[in-house]
Amino acid sequence: MILSSKCLWNPNHPLWLAGFRPFFSLAIILGATLPLAWALVYSGAVTWSPTLSMVHWHAHEMLFGFGWAVLGGFLLTASKNWVKVRGIYGWPLMVLAGLWLLERGAVFLPPSSVLRIILLNSFVLGTALYILQTLIIHRKTDSYSDNFLFYAALLGFLIAKNLLIQIDTYGHGLAMTVGLFRLAFAVMFERTMTQFMKSTEGVELPRQRILDYAIKFVILLCALQSFLPDFGAGVLLLVAAALWFGRWVWWRPLVGMRKFGNAVMYLGYLGAIIHLVTEALGRFGLAIGPASLSLHIFTFLCMGLVIPSMLVRIAQGHTGRKPEFKPLDCVAISLIGLAAFARLVLPISFPAYYVWWIAVASVLWSSCYILLGFRLIPFLLNPRIDGKIH
Repeated sequence: MILSSKCLWNPNHPLWLAGFRPFFSLAIILGATLPLAWALVYSGAVTWSPTLSMVHWHAHEMLFGFGWAVLGGFLLTASKNWVKVRGIYGWPLMVLAGLWLLERGAVFLPPSSVLRIILLNSFVLGTALYILQTLIIHRKTDSYSDNFLFYAALLGFLIAKNLLIQIDTYGHGLAMTVGLFRLAFAVMFERTMTQFMKSTEGVELPRQRILDYAIKFVILLCALQSFLPDFGAGVLLLVAAALWFGRWVWWRPLVGMRKFGNAVMYLGYLGAIIHLVTEALGRFGLAIGPASLSLHIFTFLCMGLVIPSMLVRIAQGHTGRKPEFKPLDCVAISLIGLAAFARLVLPISFPAYYVWWIAVASVLWSSCYILLGFRLIPFLLNPRIDGKIH
């Protein structure tokens, strides 16, 4: 049977022409539905599986379901541009998307199941291997000298994932996963904020090679924080926060706050710094608020703000459109800011209504991705408007 190019299952459909298209679509769908599902489960409105901790499921799906759909889609697209090759498309890309979908159900299989272990590793393993071979084979045409950090990060994610899905090592896996996402954001901030500020404000942000590498190496070491003594981990986290904050100030935040798209990046960058400080205080026995506060500062104020901004820019820029923020985009991303207030501030101020604040934050987060989905998914499902293939 010959499939029409308009058929979603045809490997020539626009959805399968670049890595960001299917995975950003899946990230938007999961971003719209997963928080609502979590609110229902957490409130007790939905009966939960007795074989799986609902907290572990929530962490795994937000980080390796939603988070890795974004990270995988971004790296599959960016890596081909860094080394100037065609990149993954067609059937191989469809296989990776299929593995991602299988992973969403595999988490519910019995913990001792071999099939569960295989399916929970297949997507990240396949994606990591493709990206690594792209960077290694074509390293002579690589535009960035620090891409070797992704070798460690991608392999680290595989280790972190397997620690996360085991009850006894869940804490190590969670800390390591978040630490590796911090590294990914550190690299992304360097490469994108400098470009955005130059193109929108005509400002050349200062760069210092030693500082850039110091930030990335210290943040990479911080991914191992749970394996270190509390005091040593706390000191390391504070060093990372100090270095990152120094550069944030150096990068002229008052100018960066003039335009919405840049402001979101600066606020997300600052959110990551606040997360590091809060995490360090916890290591020193000076924790503020609930035990999960530091984690949710990162997921809401860094990932929560920056990821929608990335989706807006890339979904437009890589489909031949001008990467601009329409009023609907601004409203959607602002909802994440409100969700952060509901999830981070209100539970401390009014702890008796904790379940309600989770519900409010979940609805606001989901609303952001519902709005973004209506605007961006049509771009991802259709050909580029400038006539280019990918």
